[in-house]
Amino acid sequence: MMDNLRRPFSGKFWRRSSPSTSNNNSSSGRTARPSASATSQNDAANEATFQITIPDNVQPGEIFQAAVGDRIVRVRCPDGARPGRSLQITIKLDSNDINQSNGGMGSSHGSEEMLKDSENVTRIPDKDLAPGETSAFSVEIPKGVGEEQDFSVRINGETINVKCPKGGKAGMSIRVNPSTLKSGKSIYPNNQPETQRFEVIVPSGVEPGKPFTLIAGGVRVLVTCPRNAVCGQRIQFDLPIELVNQSNEPKSEVAQIKLSYDKDGWTRTVRADLKFQWARFDERGNVDQQSRFDTDRSAYVLKLDYLNDNRTGMRQGHVSLVTPENGVVDSNITSVDGRVLASYSDIASAQTKEYNDKVNWFRGKCKELAIEGGMRIEVRRDYIRIDSIRAIMSLSRNQLRQRWQIVYKGEAGLDAGGLTRDWFLQVTKAMFDPDMGLWQTSETNQMCLQINPASGIIDDGHLLCFRFLGRIMGKAMFAGELVKGHMVNHLYKHLLGWPVMFNDLKDIDDEYYNNLKKTINMGADVEHICADFTTAEEFLDTKKTVELVENGAEIDVTEDNLPEYIEACLKYRLLGRYQAQLSALILGFYDVLPEPLLTIFDFQELEMLMCGFETIEMDDWMGNTVYTGQYREKGSNHEVCVWFWEVVSEYDEEMKARLLQFVTGTSGVPSTGFGSLQGYGGAIKKFTIMGVGLDSCVYPKSHTCFNRIDLPVYGTKDELEEKLKIAVTMCSTGFEIE
Repeated sequence: MMDNLRRPFSGKFWRRSSPSTSNNNSSSGRTARPSASATSQNDAANEATFQITIPDNVQPGEIFQAAVGDRIVRVRCPDGARPGRSLQITIKLDSNDINQSNGGMGSSHGSEEMLKDSENVTRIPDKDLAPGETSAFSVEIPKGVGEEQDFSVRINGETINVKCPKGGKAGMSIRVNPSTLKSGKSIYPNNQPETQRFEVIVPSGVEPGKPFTLIAGGVRVLVTCPRNAVCGQRIQFDLPIELVNQSNEPKSEVAQIKLSYDKDGWTRTVRADLKFQWARFDERGNVDQQSRFDTDRSAYVLKLDYLNDNRTGMRQGHVSLVTPENGVVDSNITSVDGRVLASYSDIASAQTKEYNDKVNWFRGKCKELAIEGGMRIEVRRDYIRIDSIRAIMSLSRNQLRQRWQIVYKGEAGLDAGGLTRDWFLQVTKAMFDPDMGLWQTSETNQMCLQINPASGIIDDGHLLCFRFLGRIMGKAMFAGELVKGHMVNHLYKHLLGWPVMFNDLKDIDDEYYNNLKKTINMGADVEHICADFTTAEEFLDTKKTVELVENGAEIDVTEDNLPEYIEACLKYRLLGRYQAQLSALILGFYDVLPEPLLTIFDFQELEMLMCGFETIEMDDWMGNTVYTGQYREKGSNHEVCVWFWEVVSEYDEEMKARLLQFVTGTSGVPSTGFGSLQGYGGAIKKFTIMGVGLDSCVYPKSHTCFNRIDLPVYGTKDELEEKLKIAVTMCSTGFEIE
């Protein structure tokens, strides 16, 4: 099907003259204006009445232009009116007001300013304006104008200089926002991308209102089928030219591996409105449209909804788990004064860079987002936690992006960077300390921390602490500092808005995960266990029954509703147990960092960026490794194991950290070395290499609960190197290689 979807892009396209409608083009490339015929004139009132016909493709509420004598007027199509119907408009001959009535359909009076705009200017209908826009215009780039060249247009009675954007060319239409227009000033159109219009045939199997995919400029794009369209019908839609004119610069090796070996799974893609969205595709490239929960296919992403719009102060909001199509992320980064610092093409290009290049790009954007000025933060070392909370929570969001100078009261010393670095490590170490009650160690990996659901029982001010920690984590990334604490993987996914699936439960509580799998396999026998849509919690010796859904205690689990029961369990364990705490943490995190800026990282890279690279001693790693399976007899002397350590020894810090993440679930190493590596339940579980036959698996597999990698007995070192790199790299996509 993908081949069929590519074809329209090599064929005819239409210049955009309206963001939502397709106009009938004349030979000049513009829609002819309807002319008005005079029906009466009242000299005493100094006004005249004209009759005009509503043009094709004009919808109720949209504005169109009409020729009245030697003047051009703008008329709003009344509600209930259709193309081809006649309207009467009354013009005061000594003013620019137009009074319109929809003859025969009842009076619908209103006024529009009569403007004589340039021929290449079309007003965008109000229903297609972006949030915060009061008006916008579509401007066709004149002949002879190239990239970044100025040209003049007349809008609302003013002559405006517009700068042709990169990728623009004569005949294309660009969108301009009047709020940025100053007479005589050259501007780049902003807020909305310049577009081209395309035509495509709705593929078979696509339902009205559902998305389908096509390839534009090498990028997979989601397009929603109109609700009045059917399979086989030709539809027109607009795509930003940023998608069509994609850069051909080489991708990183990691990105190439992901693209080359991608399989049926969740993929970050871009919609036609240039918003990032996750989607799942089958082997034919169709969008997976499953409606019922499935443990192998269904996923959820974290969505943050703001409850108020405080631009600089403390915003309020809450997080929830939604299906991927309902959790989208903007694809541009703007400064506090509204300047676009990075567009979709910039972010898409950064997403395919090497990790170090991504970090450099990220640091550069943080510098552009920084606010001039500095803040002096004074704390007492013995009271570093409470003093820091008071200081940081009193700052506005703009002040969070200023430079901070840390001062320890009663201590001499000038902060040239060392005190700040020490403060970030000491504060985050204190906040992540399980003894403080906000966090607890993971059951499956004692190196990782997860939110303590009972934190509110231990500390009444726990939500303020999580909001503070979120701000510190965001500021550490913003300022290039490190955080002292590794979280469980699904929390990094939540920070990025990555999909979480049923398998993520395994990294939180392996026993709970396996019990749910057994429940799924019971089929009709599940009714014999007399379960309902509740779960039991025990906090500080206090037992509590929690309803997973509304009135869950009254809903028995049956074979018919078993998928919904598993879905409810998943949502509760991945969010519901600590929804308030995570809401506060993420609100604090995004007080500092704009969400689109983080879309260039995967969840493993986010952990590495936050926590840095551990010092890995290869002798310690190799000396504390256990060999099982087909490697048990020869151990480290087995030919494949020798190859494995030769390959790993040649890895840089990033790849070593990724390998540790793949096998143990975190890039962290115990302070006492690999000999203290722990697994499920806190027991010592050393790094383990298990030899398996190629008939059982082709790629290495990991078991993070036991710090074990299943390494097939490969025939050559090159084959081992290739398959290991693919497995380790694809781990960050959230699904396994089969």
